[in-house]
Amino acid sequence: MTKYIWQKKDWYDFNYDHKALIELLAKARLMQGNMLGKMSLLDINQEIEAQAEVLIEEAVRTAEIEGMSLNRDAVRSSVAMRLGLPHGVNIKDRNADGLVEVLLDAIHFNEKPLTQERLNAWQAALFPTGYSGLKKIRTGELRGHDPMRVISGPIGKEKMHFEAPPAQQIKKELSHFINWWNDSSDKMDGMLRAAAAHLRFITIHPYEDGNGRIARALTDMALSQD
Repeated sequence: MTKYIWQKKDWYDFNYDHKALIELLAKARLMQGNMLGKMSLLDINQEIEAQAEVLIEEAVRTAEIEGMSLNRDAVRSSVAMRLGLPHGVNIKDRNADGLVEVLLDAIHFNEKPLTQERLNAWQAALFPTGYSGLKKIRTGELRGHDPMRVISGPIGKEKMHFEAPPAQQIKKELSHFINWWNDSSDKMDGMLRAAAAHLRFITIHPYEDGNGRIARALTDMALSQD
């Protein structure tokens, strides 16, 4: 019985309904044009400051995807240091630093090919201590053989929402994803590609933790390429 999308043959070759998306895409492109028009009126210093504010918000919201609450001032300090902006009180937070580094790598070096080594480095940067909370996890490498499941509810009344592909299938699935990514940048609308990348990557769930944050970084990378 096929229960999850990845159990379908050639699931990564899914199609979508262009007619259902065209109006939403048009609105998004209009908003994008308005934003770019406003950005063109800024001088270089104002533009860098605006980019910093967007990056700070993106880092905080990206962390929230996986239930992590980052200190906004620590994120601001990390972003300012990396963009060469005044940052007042220097607040060190290794988790904030790691996430900011990943987002900057995805955005500023968006034309670099995506590789498994690069994804591994992103995941390792998110967990500088090798721990997720109090749990020791695999960092910089694909997850092990324990099932990867999304579960909610109290003990004894758990509800399983999703189970990711088994460990022995991950390398093949991730290879398909990377090949698609590197081959698709000029073959489909950039916003649709960002959405497709998020769905593909989060379905594979290749790492023990940090998949949501990496998927978000990939959407940022896709939009930067766009």
